[in-house]
Amino acid sequence: MDKQARFRTIEKMSHMYPIMMLCRIAEVSRSGYYKWKKILKPRATHRVERDTNLKEQILAIHRIRPHFGYKRMRTALHKEGFTMNHKKVRRLMRELGIRSVIRKKRPFAGRKPSVVFQNVLNREFAVEEILKKLVTDITFIRIGHQFVYLSVVLDLCNNEVVAWEMSSCNDLQLVIRTVEHVNAKGAILHSDQGYQYTTKTYKKLLDDKELIGSHSRRGNCYDNACIESFFSHLKAEKLYLEKPVNEVEARRMVMEYINYYNEERFQKKLGDLSPIEYREAIAA
Repeated sequence: MDKQARFRTIEKMSHMYPIMMLCRIAEVSRSGYYKWKKILKPRATHRVERDTNLKEQILAIHRIRPHFGYKRMRTALHKEGFTMNHKKVRRLMRELGIRSVIRKKRPFAGRKPSVVFQNVLNREFAVEEILKKLVTDITFIRIGHQFVYLSVVLDLCNNEVVAWEMSSCNDLQLVIRTVEHVNAKGAILHSDQGYQYTTKTYKKLLDDKELIGSHSRRGNCYDNACIESFFSHLKAEKLYLEKPVNEVEARRMVMEYINYYNEERFQKKLGDLSPIEYREAIAA
């Protein structure tokens, strides 16, 4: 354990045991601990906050330009006023678990190719029947110096959220758990070409649930604009105002907002009805 880690451990236990005893056990000087607490700890906290802000920018750029690798991401950040070398950008992208959707070809046998669907939806967002055209995507939610990820499926007929899941990992399982909630045989399920949506596992799930897969064109966020609009409302009307500090709070806030959005938030497109009110009205 390095000195920084030992100092952090001492600080955590200082309300239970004397500092002198903890320093002796950790084999560090008391003066060194107080110097760390006064000078070095604030620097480390500032660095973590700065890296978190950079990660938020990287995630935002990645949503619009998922084909950017770390070199292009560095250039995009520089244009936004964030100056750093490519090694730091690569490290932050690795910590976030994101990479370019354009993958290098690897000359070995047995490579499993990605599954890319036709753009069946093709920006034809209008539909008069429930559960005929669905869109799905993932967004990030900042909680302190970390992020959690929200996966949502939206019905284009009435803009109702029909399924959602949240996780600390932006992985395939998050997508699978979300789609498992969907019961809409014969419906189109449209997404971008994120790696989770181009796997054979995802395709098999769609086949099993009798859903028609559809993909946006590569790097074109406007092909899935409707769900981007929902995420924008969620963040502007709830998350940016209340700012969750942990995953439990984030989950509660998301659940509260989705219930409000589906049941109470009226929309001009729906004749000033909420999504559920509109669904019930056309079913009557």
